[in-house]
Amino acid sequence: MKHPSCRQAIALLACAALASCQAIRPNATVTRLPAIIAHRGGTADAPENTLEAIRLALAHHADALWLTVQLSSDGVPVLYRPADLSALTDGRGPIAQFTAAQLAALNAGWQFQDTQGNFPYRQRSVGIPTLRDALRIIPSGIPVFLDMKALPAAPQAAAVAGVLTEEHAWSRVTLYSTDSAYQTAFADYPQAQLFEPRDVTRRRLLEVLLDNRCEDAATPSAPAAFEWRRDVTVVETFTLGQGQSKVTTKAWTPTTVACFRRRSSQPLIAIGINDAKDYRAAACLGLDAVLVDSPAALTSVRDALSGQDLHCAEPAPR
Repeated sequence: MKHPSCRQAIALLACAALASCQAIRPNATVTRLPAIIAHRGGTADAPENTLEAIRLALAHHADALWLTVQLSSDGVPVLYRPADLSALTDGRGPIAQFTAAQLAALNAGWQFQDTQGNFPYRQRSVGIPTLRDALRIIPSGIPVFLDMKALPAAPQAAAVAGVLTEEHAWSRVTLYSTDSAYQTAFADYPQAQLFEPRDVTRRRLLEVLLDNRCEDAATPSAPAAFEWRRDVTVVETFTLGQGQSKVTTKAWTPTTVACFRRRSSQPLIAIGINDAKDYRAAACLGLDAVLVDSPAALTSVRDALSGQDLHCAEPAPR
C-alpha cells in the first residue's frame, strides 16, 4: 500500500470531514429508505438496554434493535453497556460481580433524564434484563444486533450461544463487537451471523479515503458498521518529536459507499444518525440502515419521507 504523507492525510481527512471533496454523484433518486435500528433500545427515549426501551422502540415501529450484552457472575447474559453500574443505575461495581437476580433488582433507569431534566424512573424502577427476557418480547420478525462488551470473550460467547439455541433465535440475531476476540470465540458456532470485524471495516474505509484504494469485502454477506462521524487524531512523526492534528471524519461518503458496493451487496450501517438532515444524507448515499438513539424522533422522519422520491442534489463543484 502506498502511504500518503501526513500533510496529504490531513487534507484528505479534512475533505472527508467536510464532505466537500467527493466527485461521485449521489443517487439521483432514492426509493428505499434506511432501516431504523434502535441503539441500545433507544437510549434517548428510555433507560437504555431495558425492556422498557425495547417496548417503546417497538411501539414507535423501529425496524431492528441493537442491544449490549455482558455476563453476570452466575454466567447469565444480561443487557448493560458501561463498565460500572454507577453510570446508569443505583448500584455500584462491575456487572460481573453480581448475579442476574441481583442485577434485575437494581434500577437501570436511576440516572435517566428526560428532555426537561427530570428523573422519571426514580419513582418507577426498571431492572437490568437478561438477554432471554429481551428475546422473548421481541417479535421473531424483528432483527436483533447484539454488541458484545465483556472480556474474556469465550465464556460470554458460549453463554450467548446457549440462549440463542434454546430460544431458536440464531436466524434473527447478528453479532457485533469492537474486540476481535469475539470473532474467534464465535467461530466455534457455524450458525453465528457476524458483522465484518470493525478493524477490517476501519482499514477499508481509510484506504479509500487516504489512499484511493478499494478493497473488496472478505465476506460480502457480513454487515459493515461504522460511525457517521468520528473524531480522529493524525500523528506526524519528526526526528525530534511529533505533531498531532485532530479532525472529525465522515467515513461514509459517496466514494467509500461506491467502493463497498463495487462487487457485493454488503449491508452498510451508519452509527449515530440522530436528526433529519443526517438521515436524509444517509438515504442519499444508499445506506441500508442507521443506528439511532431516538426511535421516536427518527421513525417520524422516516415515515414523513416514505413514499417520496428524494432527489439528492449533486455536491456543488469546488
